[in-house]
Amino acid sequence: QVQVVESGGGSVQTGGSLRLSCAVSGLSYSRYCMGWFRQAQGKEREGVAGIDSDGTAIYADSVRGRFTISQDKAKNTLYLQMNSLNAEDTAMYTCAADFERWVGFCDVPLRPVYMNWGQGTQVTVSS
Repeated sequence: QVQVVESGGGSVQTGGSLRLSCAVSGLSYSRYCMGWFRQAQGKEREGVAGIDSDGTAIYADSVRGRFTISQDKAKNTLYLQMNSLNAEDTAMYTCAADFERWVGFCDVPLRPVYMNWGQGTQVTVSS
C-alpha cells in the first residue's frame, strides 16, 4: 500500500522561498512517477510539477524557472523547492505518487490520474 505524507508548508512573504517534502512509502516499483498539485480557493486543481523514476521532470508554465522538483531515492522523499513566490502561488499543495499502472501512465506525471494522494499542506504567500 502506497502512503504519501506532505510537510513543509507555511506562510511566506512575496519573493520568499519554501521547500515542501513528501514522504512516500510502499512504492517499490522500478517504474513510478510522483507529482505536486495545488488547488487555490475557488479554483480547480492544477499540476505543478512531476517527476518519474528516471528523474525526468516536467513543470507547469506558471512555475517553470521558479520551482524545482527533486527526489531522494534513499530517503523515499519527494521535494518541491519553491522560489520567488507570489500571491498566485497561495494554495493547498498535495503530493501524489503511483507506479506505472499502464504503458504511458508516467509519461506526463502532471496528469491527476494518481491513486495515492496525501492530505495536503497549505502555502500562503502575502505581501
